[in-house]
Amino acid sequence: MNKLTIIGNLTRDPELRTTSTGIQVCTFTVAVNRRTRSQNAEGGQPETDFFRVTAWRQLGDICSRYLSKGRKVCVIGAVTLNTYTGNDGNTHASLEVTADDVEFLTPRSEAGEPVPAQPTAAPAPRASAPTGGYVQVDEEELPF
Repeated sequence: MNKLTIIGNLTRDPELRTTSTGIQVCTFTVAVNRRTRSQNAEGGQPETDFFRVTAWRQLGDICSRYLSKGRKVCVIGAVTLNTYTGNDGNTHASLEVTADDVEFLTPRSEAGEPVPAQPTAAPAPRASAPTGGYVQVDEEELPF
């Protein structure tokens, strides 16, 4: 089974493209800090790994609309290692993740987006239908 889970921050805004067959694909890069022994002992800087992420179809569309540089995300998907020869003649490696699931971890209020105003008084629950502790959510309020 090839399944990777990473949590990190976007290094730049996502790019959304459409293939020649009309399928949407979104790409972005996630920086993941890795703890090392020297960091714990000497207070040094953590090492950072960079993962290129590809999200297809509806997931890609959602990522392009709601993610931006600096946002914290959790990405789950299959990982592949691609090698290439750079302009300097050296061989380089790139870790690429094909996203199955992307969780947005940065709250809207911290991402610089306006926070919707909270109503001053909550509407009284209807007496004819007990809610059982659940709150009814309008489908138009959902981001997907």
